[in-house]
Amino acid sequence: MATSPILQPRPATLRRRPARAKQTSLTSFPQAARHGNCESPNGASAPPPAPARSEKPETELVGIARLAASSPRAEAKRETEYFLLPVKSILNECHSERVPFRWTVNPYRGCEFGCKYCYARYTHEYMEIDGGDFESKIYVKQNVGPLTERDLSVEPIWGEHIAIGTATDPYQPAEREFGATRAILERMAEREGLSLSITTKSNQVVRDIDLLKRISERSSISIHVTVTTLRTRLARLLEPRAPRPDLRLEAVRKLRDAGIQVGVNVMPILPGLTDREEDLDALVRASRDAGVEWLAANVVFLKTTSWKSLMAFLDQKFPRLARRYREWFSSYGDAPENYRVEIKERVGRLRRKYGIASRPMNPEAVRSWRSPQMQLDLGDGGKPCQSQECAVGSVSPEGLLVYKTL
Repeated sequence: MATSPILQPRPATLRRRPARAKQTSLTSFPQAARHGNCESPNGASAPPPAPARSEKPETELVGIARLAASSPRAEAKRETEYFLLPVKSILNECHSERVPFRWTVNPYRGCEFGCKYCYARYTHEYMEIDGGDFESKIYVKQNVGPLTERDLSVEPIWGEHIAIGTATDPYQPAEREFGATRAILERMAEREGLSLSITTKSNQVVRDIDLLKRISERSSISIHVTVTTLRTRLARLLEPRAPRPDLRLEAVRKLRDAGIQVGVNVMPILPGLTDREEDLDALVRASRDAGVEWLAANVVFLKTTSWKSLMAFLDQKFPRLARRYREWFSSYGDAPENYRVEIKERVGRLRRKYGIASRPMNPEAVRSWRSPQMQLDLGDGGKPCQSQECAVGSVSPEGLLVYKTL
């Protein structure tokens, strides 16, 4: 169940970006020097210091921003502050046209891994906090176990996919301290017929193999491990606090050995940094050797806040590359279409070369969904009423299960 499938762009009529010069070939994009031979900063300015939490008076804040401002600080370590965030629900309804699922779960707000390209930085702005604080101010959602149980009982989740880890990594270092992700999964393990997926960069996911196996016995669950490059030093630059790529692939092996569906997300592919043919070939081959069932890939998409973070990084480490990014991305959105098409074809060739699918398609993972509330005992020895029972009808192009009502 792909949590981060190859995202489909919005129709061109919905985009309003300045016209830009056409690029005819990938060769027109300069390749950055391998880390260890980086170009000098060339006078590039450092990113501005991150501000404190919202500078507005608490009385002027509303919604999640007000809750965040009043959240008590739990502790601080590794130059990161942790706050306890009261929330009203755990299941979030998603209305984005770019993703093929309706429900998401994010146990935390913010992510300590600090990936320079992370699109989710903008979510801190909903709390009136600068996106630059995304990795240094982590908000831990409170009371997640009971809220998960309630949400699974009352929300219309029949036949719907629930994607865990869409705007934060559920296995970031905070999980060791607070255990919010495991508390959520424990409640999900009590249910039957859920459709779940988890996206993570962390090998910490193997801690929950026992729980994931329990879930897979009654529901459909897949794990999507993100690996953007095998080059350890480049990965440390791009994803400063995330586990090394080899540790993530070792986690893939352990998950497969445990009989859990797992694939690799090569997301995002960064032009000039992680898109070399030989680098992608090595990554796809290593994924195959780790036992992945599928491999998905997508070119970086930059929202305004992630644009600021990535450009500050490129200005400092790869200034020549930064100039081309400004030409291509025009401060927001997708890379040029011809580049995205060529990368899609490149990854497709490598998948065929190594015999890897593009999405999870294992029919054995299918489970029929039964609602505990609708299986009523008629009291006359007859069969329980299952008028809302659903069964899997097909698998969508995105790899999501499609249900039909019996």
